[in-house]
Amino acid sequence: MIETLVWIVLALGVIGVYLSWTAGRLDRLHSRMDAARAALDAQLLRRASVVIEVATSGVLDPASSLVLYEAAHAARQAEEDHREVAESELSQALRAVFADAAQVEALKEAPGGEQAAEELAAAVRRVPMARRFHNDAVRAARALRTHRKVRWFRLAGHAPFPLAFEMDDEPPADLADRP
Repeated sequence: MIETLVWIVLALGVIGVYLSWTAGRLDRLHSRMDAARAALDAQLLRRASVVIEVATSGVLDPASSLVLYEAAHAARQAEEDHREVAESELSQALRAVFADAAQVEALKEAPGGEQAAEELAAAVRRVPMARRFHNDAVRAARALRTHRKVRWFRLAGHAPFPLAFEMDDEPPADLADRP
């Protein structure tokens, strides 16, 4: 009788340690996801700021400047529910304005334009990377949250179900190729 009780207590202890380890792993994944979301938000804000700076520099033609400024301003001011759409529209505006290599060259030839072009190229290259890191963290958290043990024992607590950030983040070809 005592031996059976010892084995039951030992089995419950091992199960408890395993569930605790799984809950800790899930917590670390949620923390990683939050950090990746903060990095993505920072890169999106940086891209919008650089685009506004380029749009207000007076180097581009007025129509292109207006299109870029409005798209960047809308992306910065977008509510969380509409942020993906606004950021996608900014990507589309960047591709439309910088579809012609002459626009990039005109930006580079202006005073301070070389630095502005480099900042813009860096900003549009970093956004897809940050989004990929965020979506990878979301994918890992989702995979763990779909396990039965996580659902049955409610190891996720009250954390919201992780959502990926889906947007059009393809950079303009002439800016993406810049070193």
